[in-house]
Amino acid sequence: MIRYLVPGVLAAAMSAGAAMAASSAGSAPAPNSMFNWIVTPDEDSCHTDIELLGHSNDPAVISLSSDGATVQLRFTKDQMPSRAFLAIDINKKPYSNLLTRLENPKIGVMTLSDETVSALRKGGTLLIAWLSEEPVSAKLTGSEQGINDLKVCGAQVNAQYRAQVAAKQEAQARAEAQARADKLAAEQVALVRAQKEAAEAQAQQVAEQTRRDREEAEAKRQQQAEDEAQARAEAQRQQEYQQRYYPPRPTYPPPGYYRPY
Repeated sequence: MIRYLVPGVLAAAMSAGAAMAASSAGSAPAPNSMFNWIVTPDEDSCHTDIELLGHSNDPAVISLSSDGATVQLRFTKDQMPSRAFLAIDINKKPYSNLLTRLENPKIGVMTLSDETVSALRKGGTLLIAWLSEEPVSAKLTGSEQGINDLKVCGAQVNAQYRAQVAAKQEAQARAEAQARADKLAAEQVALVRAQKEAAEAQAQQVAEQTRRDREEAEAKRQQQAEDEAQARAEAQRQQEYQQRYYPPRPTYPPPGYYRPY
């Protein structure tokens, strides 16, 4: 029994289609589509397109892609649940896998189990009941070599992609490290320059203060010399005034004594 993770009318319709395909495998339309395993490299994986047909011959295209480690079935559908556990029939035997809807609501991806991939390798018939309005199928002629080529191509492309990503990351890491080193060097240069400018500014302030102190000291010395000169000049004038207007009185011997010759 297939279990669906998303309930509702859409899941019920898918369940009914899968049940119809499983119960009436003998009456399912004979595969009327055969394809060549043309493997195309993508950015990080490789893919091959498969065209499935039903009674009305309306084509439904799916892609098998691989990165060397896993194989995914990718398809486009107008309506699908965000997640569901659905089956695909390989040689009239159902193999269930988890379906996940991508950001684009019309694109779904089913990562195939190892059992499903092994069944695909054996060839035969691939039938999907829920992909379109009617069951569609295709012959898997040459599937063993095709799956091998798909996985080998995917492994090589993915290895190159990882190498390119690693190289870009390494180059980005080197560029970021160089940018950090350049920034640190610039900051150190700026710090040294700022310290030098601060030291020069401080030295200039000290020199300016020393000059001002020296000028003030010189001004005080000159003022003191001028004051002393003015004081001496004033004293000299006072002395001259005294001598001119107040000359010293003459001195005489004391009276009452006569010395005969």
